[in-house]
Amino acid sequence: MTIDQAKLDGLVGSFVGDLGAVLHATTVVIGERLGLYKAMADGEQVTPETLAARTGTDTRYIAEWLCAQAASHWCEYDAESDTFWLTEEQVFVLTDETNPLYLPGAFLLAGSTMRDEPAITDAFRTGAGVGWHEHHHDLFCGTEKFFRAGYVANLTSGWIPALDGVDEKLRRGARVADIGCGHGASTVIMALAYPRSTFLGFDYHEASIDVARKAAADSGVADRVTFEVASADRFPGTDYDLVCVFDALHDMGDPGAAAAHVHSALAPDGTWMIVEPFAHDTLAENLTPVGRVFYSASTCICTPASRAQDGARCLGAQAGETRIAGVVADGGFSRFRRATETPFNLVFEARC
Repeated sequence: MTIDQAKLDGLVGSFVGDLGAVLHATTVVIGERLGLYKAMADGEQVTPETLAARTGTDTRYIAEWLCAQAASHWCEYDAESDTFWLTEEQVFVLTDETNPLYLPGAFLLAGSTMRDEPAITDAFRTGAGVGWHEHHHDLFCGTEKFFRAGYVANLTSGWIPALDGVDEKLRRGARVADIGCGHGASTVIMALAYPRSTFLGFDYHEASIDVARKAAADSGVADRVTFEVASADRFPGTDYDLVCVFDALHDMGDPGAAAAHVHSALAPDGTWMIVEPFAHDTLAENLTPVGRVFYSASTCICTPASRAQDGARCLGAQAGETRIAGVVADGGFSRFRRATETPFNLVFEARC
């Protein structure tokens, strides 16, 4: 064996970065849960004693946590005064859950895969699935916090307007179904933007539906938003003007059956909006930082979820446009196009 020292050094350097990121993730979750970042949102320089007093936490733990944040460049450090603070950019991404780039939720999601590793590893051996409902609850709240940021940034300002005539329908008053709605973040965002329309959210996970109902009540839209437990291929209702599936079609065991049911539930001039993780059609094109995130998540979450369902098609989170188009065609749709995209999402429009 002949070792190329430069390649070896590069690999070890990548390892150090990856290991630091994995271990840092837990400190981010701690900061989110204890409100540590939010307590630094004023941008003032703090000592461990100051931050501990603000948050009712232990000074020694806070001192180590602040050092970890500074080493990861998630906060700033001044050696002369021995104080820490957040820049405006750090405040923006770490403290405001309503903004389009709120980051801590992603680490809740990622951390849940470590908690579920024994079940996922066993599934590798047996070929069985791991259903969405079988995961640690951090997956559910982490998914909501992480994906909601993208929905806040794009859903009503870019994605819906990119669909043919849909924005106008919703402004006049339309009937919308949100399939695989989870905690209802996407449903509530749409309801707030389109007060003349009514929205029905469906998910097979009853615990998520309970959270979604509370979210609708807290947002003041419960009079126009209903959440029910139902699967993607059996949700009730017909003559929907818009059916939405956000980041969920690839998780389904039989997405073709879901597509056929959506087809039967739409009004004659209705629209199906499908939002999927950004992906090209080939593996070689997807070997990118974004692809790395989605393939890793798909290994631990999406593929096991599909494997746990009837059909077990296992599209994976990097399905790409061609395979999604095939699913849509299986459902009986005659028109399909990519309406718009972001670095993290592809947005498709399907019509009967």
